[in-house]
Amino acid sequence: MAGHPTRPSVTFCHEARRNCLLRPSELITDTLITDYFAADREDYRTFLVPPFVQRDHFVTFNALFPSARSDYVAWKPTTDLNLLTPNRKGDERVGSESHRRFRRTQIEMKSSIIQKTKFPTNCSMLGGVAAGLLAALPALAGSDNVNVNNKVAHVLLISVDGMHQSDLAWYAQNFPKSTLASLLAQGVDYSNASTPYPSDSFPGMVGQLTGGNPATTGIYYDDTWNHAVFPVGTTNCSGPVPGAEVAYTEFDDINLGALDAGQGIVQVGVPDPWVNILKMTGNPKTVINPLNLPVDPTNCSPIFPNQYLHVNTVFEVVHGHGLRTAWSDKHPAYQALSGPSGKGVDEYFTPEINSSANPAAPTDPSQPDWTTNNLLTQKYDNYKVEAVVNWINGHRHDGSGNPGTPAVFGMNFQTVSTGEKLPTSPTNTDPSGNATGGYLADGATPGVVLTNALTFVDNSLGQMVAALGSKGLLSNTAIIISAKHGQSPMNLAALNRINDGMIISDLNAAWNKSHQGGNPTAPPLVAFGVDDDNMLLWFNDRSSTATEYAKQFLTKYSKAAASVDGKKVYSAGLIQIYTGVSAAQFIGVAQSDPRVPDLIGIAQYGVVYTSHQSKIAEHGGDHLEDRNVPILVVWPGATAGLNVTDPVETTQIAPTILQLLGFSPDELQAVKIEGTKPLF
Repeated sequence: MAGHPTRPSVTFCHEARRNCLLRPSELITDTLITDYFAADREDYRTFLVPPFVQRDHFVTFNALFPSARSDYVAWKPTTDLNLLTPNRKGDERVGSESHRRFRRTQIEMKSSIIQKTKFPTNCSMLGGVAAGLLAALPALAGSDNVNVNNKVAHVLLISVDGMHQSDLAWYAQNFPKSTLASLLAQGVDYSNASTPYPSDSFPGMVGQLTGGNPATTGIYYDDTWNHAVFPVGTTNCSGPVPGAEVAYTEFDDINLGALDAGQGIVQVGVPDPWVNILKMTGNPKTVINPLNLPVDPTNCSPIFPNQYLHVNTVFEVVHGHGLRTAWSDKHPAYQALSGPSGKGVDEYFTPEINSSANPAAPTDPSQPDWTTNNLLTQKYDNYKVEAVVNWINGHRHDGSGNPGTPAVFGMNFQTVSTGEKLPTSPTNTDPSGNATGGYLADGATPGVVLTNALTFVDNSLGQMVAALGSKGLLSNTAIIISAKHGQSPMNLAALNRINDGMIISDLNAAWNKSHQGGNPTAPPLVAFGVDDDNMLLWFNDRSSTATEYAKQFLTKYSKAAASVDGKKVYSAGLIQIYTGVSAAQFIGVAQSDPRVPDLIGIAQYGVVYTSHQSKIAEHGGDHLEDRNVPILVVWPGATAGLNVTDPVETTQIAPTILQLLGFSPDELQAVKIEGTKPLF
C-alpha cells in the first residue's frame, strides 16, 4: 500500500455538528474507497490521483445519503472531510420534496467550500441504453402539459416490488415488443419518483393508497416496536404499559406455514397441495390469529392491522361511494389497506408468501418458502395474477359469481424482488439453480435471473391487458405501475453483509456493563430492532443518556468479525445516525411518539444487515436504489410517451387514483394533512 496517501479523518455531521459519525484515519486503497465512500456505480478510482492533496482535482459521485440536506461540502486536505447538514425542521417529513430530492455532489480537492449541484432526474444513474430510451421520449420537467381528459371507471394498480426506474427503462429498450414497452409508449412515465422512507413494503404500499408518509400514517415498517401497547396474548391490561413488538407479517397467520395462512384448504399428501388456493377466503381477518396481535391498552383488545393505521385509504373512499374494491398481496396482514373503518376492501386474495413451498410438507413452517427460488416466486405470483384476471372479468377472485369489475383493484409482484436478492436460482432455461441473481458487473444491467423475472412480470401484465381488451374495458381503465420499494446494492462489488445481531448484542453488553453494573437481569438497552439495509432501533431506556451512548458506540464500532463477507466494518456499517429528538425530526414527529425509532441509522452503500450469505440485496434504506422506483400511468387520453422528470413521490398515486375516478383527493385524510398533490 506504499505510495497511497493517508486517508483523512472523516466526520459526517448534522444539527450543528451534533450526532456525528467519526472515523479514524486509514490508508486509502481501492477496497477502502469502495467500502467507505460507496461511490455507487461510478469509477471510485477517480479519487486516487496521487497525490490528490497537492492538486486541484474535481471528481463527481452520487450523493451517499439522499437524506442529508446539506448544501455545502467542506474539504480540508489531510485533516478532515465534513459533510455538514443543517438542522432538520421539525415539521418537515421524510419524503417531502426537500428531503427526497437527490443530488449529485462535486468535491473540489482543496481547502475551500463549494456549493453542491442538484440533479432533478436520475437519467445519469441508468445504463446507456436505458438513459437513451428516456432521452428519446418527450420530456417535461413537470406535469402542466399532461392531458388529464377522460375520467375512468376503473383503476388497476400494480406494484412490482424491487423494480427500479432503470429496470423499466432497460427492459422496454431491450424488449421493444413487450407489454412494458407498449405501456411506456402509451402512458406518462414519471422517471424521478421516490418511495417513502423507510423504503419497506408496508409503508410503501400504505403510502400509495393513503397519500401519506410514515409520520402521518403511523406505519414505519411491517415489524416494529410500540411503547404504548401490550404484548401479544395479554389478557390483563392493568398496570404500566410495557411496550411491545408490532408485527404485521406472516407471524399474524393462524398457520404461517400454509399458503392459505391456516384456512385449511391446502391439502397434504396430494400431488398439488395448492390446487384450490384460489378458493382462499376474501376476508383475511378470518386467517389472522388475534392471539398473535399486539393489545390495545384502552380496551385490552387485539389491534388488527387496519386499526393500526392513522388515516383512511383510497379503498375506503371508493367503497364509500358505493363502488367495488379488491386487492391481492403477500400476507393477510395487508388487511390494513381496508383502513380504520375495516370496510375499504370488498375482497382480498392474500396467499402467504413466507409459507412452505414444499409439496411434500405444504403446511410446515420450517420448510423453504416461496422466496427461496425465483421460479417458485413466479408460481406464487401467478396465483395472484389469476385472481386479478378474474376480477377484470367481473368475477370474484376464485372465478365465481359476477359482482362486476372493481373500480380500484390490483396486486403486488414479488418476483423481481427475489430476482434481485437471490445469489443464484433456477430459471426457465437453466434448472440447475446456478444462474446468478441481481445485476451484472456494471451494476445496472439485469442478470439472467432478474431478466427472467422481469419477463414473467411483463407476460403477466400482458394477460391483464388482454383481459381488459376482451372485456372492452381498455377505454375506461387506467393502469398504474409502481413499486413499494427498490433494492440495494445493484453493484455487487459494494456488497458488505454485516451481522446486525452481533452489533446489537455487543451494544447491549457494553451498556449493561457501563450503566447497569453488569446486572444480568437488567433489561437490555435495545428493546427491538429491524435492520435490512438500514438500522432502526427502539430502546427500553429512551433517555438522552442512552441514545447518546448508542450513537457513540455505533460510531466507533469496527469489529471485523461482524462482516459476513470478511470486509472492513466502519461505524457499524452506517454513514449517518439520528437519535432521540433528531430521529423523531427525521421522520417528522415528536420524540414522544411511541412508534418512532429511538435510533435511525442510514447505511453505507452496499451494506446489508444479515448473518448469512443467502441474499445479495435488501431494501428499507435511504439510498437512491432503495427509493427510485417507477410510476407509469396509462389511461385513455394520456399524452402518450411522455417522460416527466420532476421529482414526484409514490404517495401521489393515491390522490391521482381518486382524481382519475372523478372524486376529490381531499377525501383522503393524509392528502389534507400533507398537502399531497395528484401527479397531474
